Amino acid sequence: MNAKKTYYFPLLKQQTAATFRATHAAANDIRAWKGNTITDFQEDLRNKTKGSISEKWFYTYVKNDAEKLPRIDMLNLLSVYVGFENWDDFIKQHTKPESEVESKNSVKRFPKFFWLLLALPLLAFGIYSLYPTENTFSFCFVDSDQREAITKIPLDIEIIRKNESSLYFKTDSLGCFSYTTPEKELKFIVKSPYHKTDTIVRHMNSSSHKTVQLQTDDYALMLLYYANGNKDDWKKRRAQLHELISENAQIYRVFKNAIGIEMYTKKEFINVLTIPTSTLKKMQILDKVYANEQIVKLKFMIQ
Repeated sequence: MNAKKTYYFPLLKQQTAATFRATHAAANDIRAWKGNTITDFQEDLRNKTKGSISEKWFYTYVKNDAEKLPRIDMLNLLSVYVGFENWDDFIKQHTKPESEVESKNSVKRFPKFFWLLLALPLLAFGIYSLYPTENTFSFCFVDSDQREAITKIPLDIEIIRKNESSLYFKTDSLGCFSYTTPEKELKFIVKSPYHKTDTIVRHMNSSSHKTVQLQTDDYALMLLYYANGNKDDWKKRRAQLHELISENAQIYRVFKNAIGIEMYTKKEFINVLTIPTSTLKKMQILDKVYANEQIVKLKFMIQ
């Protein structure tokens, strides 16, 4: 097929349909016309061009894709019908300048270049993923009773590493420490002379900064006061506990191997916490409930 048939004649048929539909009701696609529509088109063509086409010609060249172009006189007839001098004029008016053809070719080539641009970030990401990502974990430690940062003494931090020796750090003046690692999980042990040793496991997520509460080791604290005869600090600790615990606090002792509980008054529980006996050494706080900055409910167990 030559270019005139593959491009210009279908274009001429489209404009023929548009010209007829400007004054008549008909389907958009000229190949769908039949019966009275074809008859009305023949009449309209005759009125505007003084020429005519047969229904057989219409079916052969318009409703179907013929193997060759119609005769030049028929092409001239339809070209005049749509507003041109002849077939050659129709082709001339619809021939794209060479610059537009080049532009069209550039557009056709663009998608390949565009997909290359999309592939570059994926390639960069793939290369980047080969290198380990550094994750920074940050923690600050707070006394679970006082709810204040532990800053008076530095805490000892032992980083537990897989198949490697532990690393040791101390908290800073704000009671915090940070550690950077390619791992997404961090496991460490925190130790304090006056707080219970705790093992912490954290996973990296959107919030890398965490607050960790440590329970006061009242046994170590009271033992220190008694060993040094420091009555002032012992009295100060009792006063702190008195302020910390509500007058109507519900304090329960849970028994490890028996069913039932034992209730303590505020005074009885403070006495337990301020005498460095073996009972205090084995005490474990199970749960605490605060209201208005005071403990209103507490559960503990003697191991």
